[in-house]
Amino acid sequence: MTTSPTEQHAADPDERRSGTSTVRYVAGKVGGALVSLVFVVALGFFLFRMIPGDPLVTMTRERPTGPEQLAHLRERLGLDQPVWQQFLDYVGGLVQGDFGTSYMHRRPVAEMIAERVAPTLLLVGTATVLAVLLGLWLGVRAAWRRGGMFDRTQTGIALALWSMPQFWLGLLLLIATQGVFPSRGMTSVDPPDGFALQALDVGWHLTLPCLTLLLVIYAQYMLVMRSSLLEEMGADYLRTARAKGLRDDLVRRRHAVPNALLPTMTLIFLQFGMVVSGTVTVEAVFSWPGLGLLTYESLRGPDLPVLQGVFVILAGSVIVMNLVADLLYRVVDPRVRAS
Repeated sequence: MTTSPTEQHAADPDERRSGTSTVRYVAGKVGGALVSLVFVVALGFFLFRMIPGDPLVTMTRERPTGPEQLAHLRERLGLDQPVWQQFLDYVGGLVQGDFGTSYMHRRPVAEMIAERVAPTLLLVGTATVLAVLLGLWLGVRAAWRRGGMFDRTQTGIALALWSMPQFWLGLLLLIATQGVFPSRGMTSVDPPDGFALQALDVGWHLTLPCLTLLLVIYAQYMLVMRSSLLEEMGADYLRTARAKGLRDDLVRRRHAVPNALLPTMTLIFLQFGMVVSGTVTVEAVFSWPGLGLLTYESLRGPDLPVLQGVFVILAGSVIVMNLVADLLYRVVDPRVRAS
């Protein structure tokens, strides 16, 4: 069956409007993300300069330094310039991919961050994947058995874990395991030979910090999935599906769960960025060599260039994941495209 030229002409304006709407939506979200990133850069620069303490005092703590040497060092680091000039120099360096040089380690900040990204992504990625799988599975089962023993038990456990501070839960796990798992670092002092054995060694060290993150963040996915599925269970299309003779598990798997996944999927992307930023306390407790531990160590200085660089990376991850969630939600939910 062929369409007439009149029908094709009538369809073209709708397609053009849809395409224009999509471009406008994407441009608006990307523009909003860029504006947020600009505010993050400005906030990170001025916020860390409010931290008590002088970096020069920390750098020269172990050796006597005269006023002239301190003045020379302050000039070399650019700390003698007005704050607005320091900010312009910092922004100019960021545009060129230069995060500055660490006061304490005398190394490029970008190089230090690059060394710590992989451990953080390993920890966060592993914990997030496991939390999503566990949280969604438990949320579906709890909602479908609403009011039962399983629902009440799992909801109570999830609420308790969600309310726990991550560092406190990590300390509890350290005490409970009593040395069964390594408590510090990412590898053993004397790592084994061979890729397989080294991977097992990293996984053994990953157990406790990953479990700490998993127990906290899975609870949120479980509770949101349960709430979303409960809202769908009273919908008319589910009653229609049951009236057609579909089995209860097919109604749940083919109809209820896909619709209930929409808000949970958005939460997954939003929380991934938040979890990356929230690993500071967990990495500090377990001495996991990631961005969180680098932030904790840099606060002692304070090492301003490192703090600013890590802050931009961590806050930027939240902004990027928020942008991905907004764009993906428009793809999977027709109601957003129609609005």
